[in-house]
Amino acid sequence: MIIGHQKEWQFLTNSFQKNRLSHAYLFSGPESVGKRALAIEFAKFINCISKKNNQPCQNCRNCKDIEKGIFPDLVLIQSDTEIKIKQIRDMEGYLSLYPSTSHFKVAVIDGAHKMTTDAQNSFLKTLEEPKGNTIFILISEYPEMLLSTILSRVQKIKFNQVQNKYIEGYFKNQNLSEDKIKEIIKFSSGKPGRALSLLKDYRKVQELKNKIKEIKVLAQKDFAYRFQYIKNLIDGAEDLKNILEIWLRYYRKDLLKQIQSSDKENKTEIRKIKKIIEKIFEVQLLLSTTNINSKLALESLILDL
Repeated sequence: MIIGHQKEWQFLTNSFQKNRLSHAYLFSGPESVGKRALAIEFAKFINCISKKNNQPCQNCRNCKDIEKGIFPDLVLIQSDTEIKIKQIRDMEGYLSLYPSTSHFKVAVIDGAHKMTTDAQNSFLKTLEEPKGNTIFILISEYPEMLLSTILSRVQKIKFNQVQNKYIEGYFKNQNLSEDKIKEIIKFSSGKPGRALSLLKDYRKVQELKNKIKEIKVLAQKDFAYRFQYIKNLIDGAEDLKNILEIWLRYYRKDLLKQIQSSDKENKTEIRKIKKIIEKIFEVQLLLSTTNINSKLALESLILDL
C-alpha cells in the first residue's frame, strides 16, 4: 500500500517496463514517510504473476507471500541497533541461489546506515559484482553515513514528507469521522507510517497532546525538575523518537510564530529556538545511529530549553 510518492512509483515502474532497472537503489528520506512500503510494493510489482492496470494485483501467491514476508526471493535485513557483517554474508549466500518462484530476487536493507564498516565493505563487494537478476534496495534516513563507494554505485531516490491531501484521501476510505482524520493528519507530520500507527491506536493522539503541554511546562521549570522528567521518560520506556518529533514540531511552530511576529526585540528568542531545533536534530541522529546513553543525550538537550 502506497500513500503518496506517485512520482517515485512511476519512475520505478517505467524503468522496469523499459528494461532500464538499476541493480541497486537508495531510498532516502525521513523516517515513516513510506520508503519501506514502496520497496515492498515494488518487489510485488516486478514479481507479480498477474499485474492489473500497471499495479501489483495483491491477490496472487507472490504478492501475498511478499506482503507476509515469507516470499523465498525476498531478503529483508533490519536491526534495532547494528547491521553486522554476518547478516550481509548470509544475504550474499542466499542471493547466490537461483530465484525460486520468480524472475527477480529482491534484497531490502532497511536502515542501511546501521551497517557496520565491515558490513558495508562486505556489501560493497556484492554490489560491485551482482549475481543474476538481483535488485538491491537500501533504505536510510542518514545516507551520508554510507561509504562513498556504495553511494556511487546506487541510484538515489529521495523521499519527502507526503502532502496532507494524499493521507486524507486514504483515510476517507476508512469510514472515519472528519474530526478524527484532521487529528491524525495534524500529528502525522506528513508521514503515512505515523498516520497509520495513530489510526491503529488512536489513544496515542491524546498522548501526543499531553506531551505538547508537558513541553510548555518543562521550559519553565528548573534543571532538577527537567532531569526527573527525563528519568521518568526512560523508566517508562517511552518512544523517544516520537517524543523528539513532537518537540521538533512544537519548536518549529514556535520559531515560525516568532519570525512572523512584528516584535523586533525577539531576535534572542529566535536564536534560542534555532539552537534547540539543532540540538533536537543532533540527539535524533545520535539515538538513531549510535549506542549512546539515551538519558545522557536527552539531558544534554533539556539544558538548552
